[in-house]
This record gives sequence, structure tokens and C-alpha cells, in this order.
Amino acid sequence: MTGLSTLLTGLGVALVLWWASTGLVLWLVRRPVGATGAILGVGGVLAVAALAALAWAAREPDVVGSVVGFVAALTVWGWHELAFLSGRVAGEHSRAAPPAGGFARFRAAAAAVMHHELALAATLAIVVALAWNGANPTGLITFAVLFALRLSTKLNIYLGVANPPLAFLPAALEHLRVWFVRRPLNALMPLSLLASAGLTWALGSRAVDPELGSGAALGFALTAGLAGLGLIEHLFLMAPSPDRALWGWALERDARRPRA
Repeated sequence: MTGLSTLLTGLGVALVLWWASTGLVLWLVRRPVGATGAILGVGGVLAVAALAALAWAAREPDVVGSVVGFVAALTVWGWHELAFLSGRVAGEHSRAAPPAGGFARFRAAAAAVMHHELALAATLAIVVALAWNGANPTGLITFAVLFALRLSTKLNIYLGVANPPLAFLPAALEHLRVWFVRRPLNALMPLSLLASAGLTWALGSRAVDPELGSGAALGFALTAGLAGLGLIEHLFLMAPSPDRALWGWALERDARRPRA
């Protein structure tokens, strides 16, 4: 494949997997609460297997290694999202009214999701240890991009965005609604957009480098697609987003919410 065709293939694959994996997680966390343990248990086994696959893929510089590394990183990330959105690994849940502002408010907001952030950071360290100096960095780059973009998203939501993703919030995390602030624009958002666009461009440029082998080129194309989707998700925070059109099948009914 030429550099451009490799880039387009990677972008297309990243788009399909992003849509499907996001929808699957949103659907699973809306199953009856009694199913949560089994879902997280099966997901945990898959996540451990995915870490092993990621370690293997880091030593394989071909196309297979790039695809396996990318899918493995998405699988590990998906398990963390299941644990968070199900309310099992989130943070301190206080029923007290949040502080009005300042550092006290930030500290309380951070505490509400801190367990999840620490779990993600620990997993990133594991991924780095498994893939560092490997012949194929696709899995490592994938998880690192997801980590950075999600942290940026959470900070922007805390500071205030025009279109907070309330549709994605399951019943188990209803208490987090107090941290969703509506604001046309915050000071961090322009920097987040610029950084996301720069990351997408940098990874995409590497994907079309004629000196790269097909495996490395596809790996950069896949991660460029993921970074580009992160840029789009940031834009969705500033304008009406097609959540229902994209994932209506996953958001249709939350089995944990009482029917009106």
C-alpha cells in the first residue's frame, strides 16, 4: 500500500473500532446491576490477555503486530471504562454540596474520580514496561494517546463546556452531574484543540513517511486516527454532538434507572 492508502486504511479502522467499542461499553454498563460482577470479571480476563498480546505485539514490527497492539490497547482501555462507568472504580462519593470554587472545589472534583485516574496511570506504567524499546510502539502509543486525551476531556468538562456529555453518564455515576458545568468556552479548550490537532498531524505525517515499513506506517495511521477522533470529541464538547445518532442502540435504556 502507498503511504496515503495506509493512512486512510488506518483512519477507517480506528473510526470503526472507536464507534463499536464505545457503543459496547455504553451498552454493557447499562445492564442490570446484578450482571456487573460477571461483566467486569470477563472483561478483566480479556484485559490481562490483552496485556500479554500487547507485550507480544511490541516485538513484532509487521502489520499484524500493529493491529494486535492497537486492539489490545483498546481492550485494556475498555475494561477501565467499564470499571469506571459501572461505578466500581471511580473515586470518593460525597453527598455533601461541592465547594463553591477555588482549590477546594478542584480537590473535591479530583477525589470523585481519583481511583480511576490512579488505575489508568498504573496501567500506563505497566504498558510502558511491557512495550518500552520494542520494535513496534503501536500499543504503547495507543494507550498513551487515550490517557492524554481523556485527561484533557475531564479537565475541560470540569472547567466548563457548552455541551457536557450528560447522555453518556450512567445511573451509577449520577452523582458526578454536579461537576458538569455549562460554559461557552474555557481557557484550556483552545490549548486542548491545538495539542490534539498537532498530535494528529504528527502521527499522520509519520504514517505517510516512505521510509517506514508497512507495519510501522499502519501503526502510526491507526494512532493518528485515534488522535483525530479525540480532537472531534473535544469539538463535540463545544457544539451539539450526534450521540443518539451514533450510539442510540447503546443509550436507549439504562436498566439501572427506575422507569418513569
